[in-house]
Amino acid sequence: MSLFAPTTVGEIGVRNRVSLAPMTRLRAGADGVPGPIVAKYYAQRAGIGLLVTEGVFPSDESRAYPGQPGIVTHAQAAGWAKVADAVHAEGGTVFMQLMNGGRVTHPEITGTDRIVAPSAIAIEGDTRLADGTKVAYAVPHALETAELATVRDEFVAAARKAVDAGFDGVELHSANGYLLHEFLSPASNQRTDAYGGSPEARARFVIEVAQAVVAEVGATRVGIRISPAHNIQDVWEKDDAETRATYEALVSGLAPLGLAYLSVLHADPAGDLIQDLRRTFGGTLIINSGFSSVTTRDEAVSVVKDDIADLVAVGRPAIANPDLVTRWEQGADENDVDQASVYGGGERGYTDYPFLQA
Repeated sequence: MSLFAPTTVGEIGVRNRVSLAPMTRLRAGADGVPGPIVAKYYAQRAGIGLLVTEGVFPSDESRAYPGQPGIVTHAQAAGWAKVADAVHAEGGTVFMQLMNGGRVTHPEITGTDRIVAPSAIAIEGDTRLADGTKVAYAVPHALETAELATVRDEFVAAARKAVDAGFDGVELHSANGYLLHEFLSPASNQRTDAYGGSPEARARFVIEVAQAVVAEVGATRVGIRISPAHNIQDVWEKDDAETRATYEALVSGLAPLGLAYLSVLHADPAGDLIQDLRRTFGGTLIINSGFSSVTTRDEAVSVVKDDIADLVAVGRPAIANPDLVTRWEQGADENDVDQASVYGGGERGYTDYPFLQA
């Protein structure tokens, strides 16, 4: 297979096997509405086969960061409709990543009385408020069993709003220490009900969310992102039998749904764990090798050529190079990312990276 050959994701044709990794950019402002620069940013990158947006909060309680966009209000949905229209006008395909921040936030960020998690265990360390002030992470409210249906239904409502706004699909964020990932790890999930205490129980809520979203918008419009043994934001998972059993239970529960794809963040995508999960899933696999290294052209080409995955998710190079696929096809030089402007701000470091000259 060639990285530059077309393929399908769900039932949608995409022009190549490169995917834009979902990356926090925080350009939505206090109201959580994605504005014209957000539409411009994604439309600039429509040459990438599959665009996946930054994490979008499905409820006020689930907002993780100042400047993060939401899909709760009419104004937020209308803003995202303009993003979808802009991408489609350039011939692109775009999925919205739905992200409940769980305990990775603070009530002064969400504007709500509480934040939530599987168990009442706070993250060690600080987070930043909109004015730059650092505050300690708050102790979250441990969701009661009866409250889980509300959180599940928030994902469902957000998925419906995204599809109605014109998005080709949604990605459930079950990675990087946010709420769904918190349910998977024994470090953050110390529940004693049916949603904790064993690999199968810890995987149950994520599977139920996926089932409900599929019932609402259809399996071919739903992907999911996981990060086994990716220790971040105090969601510690050892690379051991317990972690393997948890993710085997998760993917075994997801496999019958026929999801559009499984996206995996892992340092060794060619290793036994990820390839075993791929076989269990039985569908399209997208891989991303992690935050510690930048995916290069040669690495991406090899991943697809060697059938390690069907698509490759690319992060920082896609920030700095809106025409990344063209550059990779031509073997052209790449712009370097300006790390100082990655999170928040305006057009600088967002929509002002140069394209190749004609």
